[in-house]
Amino acid sequence: MSDSPQQETPVAETVQKQPREKKVKPPKEPKAPKQQQGSSAAGNKQNEGVDVKKAENFSEWYTQVITKSDFLDYYEVSGCYIFRPNCFYVWEKVQNFFDGHIKKLGVQNVMFPMFVTKRALETEKDHVEGFSPEVAWVTKSGNSDLDEPIALRPTSETIMYPSYAKWIKSHRDLPLKLNQWTNVVRWEFKHAVPFIRSREFYWQEGHSAFKNFEQAKTEVYDILELYKRTYEEILAVPVIKGKKTEAEKFAGADFTTTIEAFIPTNGRAVQAATSHHLGQNFSRMFKIEFEAEDKKSKLVYQNSWGLSTRSLGVMIMVHGDDKGMVLPPRVAFTQVVLIPLYFKNKDNSELETKSKTIFAQLEENGVRIKLDDRLEKTPGWKYNYWELRGVPLRIEIGPKDLENGVAMLCRRDNGEKWSVPLEQLTAQYVNEILDKIHNSMLEKAREVRNQRISVARTWEEFMTALNAGNLVLIPWRQTHKDDVVLEDLSEEERKEYDAKIEEEKKAEEYIKERSKKESAMLSDSDSNTGLTGAAKSLCVPLDQSIYPSLGDCEVFCPELSDRKPNKWALFGRSY
Repeated sequence: MSDSPQQETPVAETVQKQPREKKVKPPKEPKAPKQQQGSSAAGNKQNEGVDVKKAENFSEWYTQVITKSDFLDYYEVSGCYIFRPNCFYVWEKVQNFFDGHIKKLGVQNVMFPMFVTKRALETEKDHVEGFSPEVAWVTKSGNSDLDEPIALRPTSETIMYPSYAKWIKSHRDLPLKLNQWTNVVRWEFKHAVPFIRSREFYWQEGHSAFKNFEQAKTEVYDILELYKRTYEEILAVPVIKGKKTEAEKFAGADFTTTIEAFIPTNGRAVQAATSHHLGQNFSRMFKIEFEAEDKKSKLVYQNSWGLSTRSLGVMIMVHGDDKGMVLPPRVAFTQVVLIPLYFKNKDNSELETKSKTIFAQLEENGVRIKLDDRLEKTPGWKYNYWELRGVPLRIEIGPKDLENGVAMLCRRDNGEKWSVPLEQLTAQYVNEILDKIHNSMLEKAREVRNQRISVARTWEEFMTALNAGNLVLIPWRQTHKDDVVLEDLSEEERKEYDAKIEEEKKAEEYIKERSKKESAMLSDSDSNTGLTGAAKSLCVPLDQSIYPSLGDCEVFCPELSDRKPNKWALFGRSY
């Protein structure tokens, strides 16, 4: 279950020094401009297009793109947003792809309530501690205080697992694989960023139960691969598969796997989706037991896994440009826009008829196409309008084109223009172009990301690469191994294992604190760099074969009893 070398290009062994860009702090949630609150800015000519450069003011660029393209609108409750039709269509495409594949794995969809009692939420205290600052509580009904506060779900383990304990009695009831598409509330205190970090978001969360460790482990990696495919095959966003460190794994999990995305413009990583092996931690708490074939009562092994609407924000940040949105063809509500170039004071009836014929033929054969034949708008205005909204392909036909029997095509992703004979302008031809656009977007994003992965064997190399806005591979000593079943360890073995975990956590804390301190010093000396925030571990990449040999380098933390690394770990600044 590792990334192929063809997809993850080996990185250079020296720190790659990038051209010095102006770095941007994690964006605060800006107030929606007045003309964008509750309505589109399209009616105001002065504000129709994006008027800032992506590289110069990333936060403002992002806000303008998602609002001026009619993708998202702000809501009066901070951190909550309105998904407009073009936006929700992208999420539906993500849903359809992923849902179809998990059903092939035997997963069934359900829907559980969004409310959970305080008593139930606190059943697993270590798990709750990871969410407690973000939990939103209902404490009153009308003017009366509730006898017991009720939380809005931050996640659903404590909501679903009491039912699992009722439903699972025998080995014949296993495996149980359930998934729900729902919303979640986490009352973030950090600055909200639409899609990336919001107080309410939409996701799928899968929860599975198995009779043994190996079955659960197999599913963890099957789901992780599906997450990778969803990002790359649907959103054209490259991701790196890996395992979280002990400090960053999901609270209550034996181990957590992840896919990590990267935003080159501000040098920040994004946790794109996670798949957790929960071991027997939750089944022990919730008494989810089954009678095995040998008539003995045993605890189930469990997984949980989730993908959210954060994926939409990653897509926009990775692909968008100074003109606006750049949508991958497979998720675009409108894949093609056809624009007839009418001449004023001339008979355009033949051009109109031909345009409508082409439109009908493509639409009937499955191409998601719009015919923009508005007479009150100029061709240039229409080009800008559809470019802002990220439509992947534009077809133009003017009177002279019609005379010559050709149409002009223009790709949104790279601006390439060419002519094609009208008789070749079939749905098959258009779909081939759309596939080329998707593949080109994915490969371009992968190439840019790979150029921003550095290898650091010393602390100085690490900070140089980090402050260049790069992802950084550093020597690491990973504790967890996939063949270790924690429940099978003896008391002495578990004690030794836990001691190694504490060493790993100590190393991460050292890196976080030192990088935070040195970043603050740099920021104070150069207020324009925006190089703030601690470095954190993103993952230990699953495919280590594409990276250089570890050689005789050491883990950075000098306080460890054993500093010999066994893996490369990917660190960086993240959302």
